[in-house]
Amino acid sequence: MKKASSAILLGLIFLLAVSWKKPVTDTISEGQQPQISIDKKGIIRVVFGQQDKIFCATSADKGTTFSDPVLVANVPDMHLGMSRGPQIASSDKFSVITAMDKAGNIHWYRLSAGKWKDMGNVNDLKKSAPEGLMSIAADDKDNFYAVWLDTRTGGNNQIYFSSLQGHSTGWSKNMMAYRSPDGHVCECCKPNIAVKGAQVDIMFRNWLSGSRDLYLAKSTDGGKSFTPAEKLGNGTWKLNGCPMDGGGITIGDNNLAKTTWQRSGTIFYAEQGKPEISVGAGRICSIAGNGANTLIALQKNDTVKLINLKNRSETFVGNGSFMKPLALPSAKTLCVWEQNNKIKYRKI
Repeated sequence: MKKASSAILLGLIFLLAVSWKKPVTDTISEGQQPQISIDKKGIIRVVFGQQDKIFCATSADKGTTFSDPVLVANVPDMHLGMSRGPQIASSDKFSVITAMDKAGNIHWYRLSAGKWKDMGNVNDLKKSAPEGLMSIAADDKDNFYAVWLDTRTGGNNQIYFSSLQGHSTGWSKNMMAYRSPDGHVCECCKPNIAVKGAQVDIMFRNWLSGSRDLYLAKSTDGGKSFTPAEKLGNGTWKLNGCPMDGGGITIGDNNLAKTTWQRSGTIFYAEQGKPEISVGAGRICSIAGNGANTLIALQKNDTVKLINLKNRSETFVGNGSFMKPLALPSAKTLCVWEQNNKIKYRKI
């Protein structure tokens, strides 16, 4: 009887140990500011920076393992940190990486025959993007789209846009998608972009009458023109400073923008034209998935979490910051983030 009781006790201790065990995470490499993409073949790529170098690691098994990182390029005096790192987007046939130097040039690279090739600059006016904040996206027809903060108009940051068609070797003539009537948009929050067919949605933090709220500009013609920007959510944030937190955007099945962003230390979720919904305390948020599987990643103190909006379930992913989620076709989610100058990943 004592032996049976001891066995039961040991079993309970084992189960408790398993339940209290920290989630298993893996390391890709040393680095900072990871970004993630998946192409039509299911190949996942994670790009990140190490000082002035860009690296990319690849997974062909749905994020279970990653290759050793390959050197994409060396960008002298490259922006890195606080969302100012290399960006990546993948389509059917191509993957594109962009990176910005502190002089204000946007460098871009395309994957061709298994090698990354230096393709020149995205901005058609040299040194016009010194703030180092931008995003890129791709559609299902191998077109790429970029949005960034640009100072060429009056020396203040406005929202600029360009596109890249299929096999083209150069980006389109840069155009201003939004100019703030108060002189400039928020100077150090990353603008974000999402694409679905001919629809291109840009989200950015504005600066109007002292408020730093999120705004949305839309295009239905592949970025040839944009609607007047509309404010997201009902509340406002009067702030004499920059929160350095741009949020995230995706496009839903109803073709309406689904967004997440921070206001005064609280993370919100908002669909275009609807009031915002509080998700919880945090910062540095991003969004992934669609429909019943919309996921918000956020940072709270030194932890990164994933929240499923359907049931408001919260998953502790790990310790660190700057997490980016990717919704996989298998209904799993792959998360990458930065922890002690290392790139971590975990599939949930």
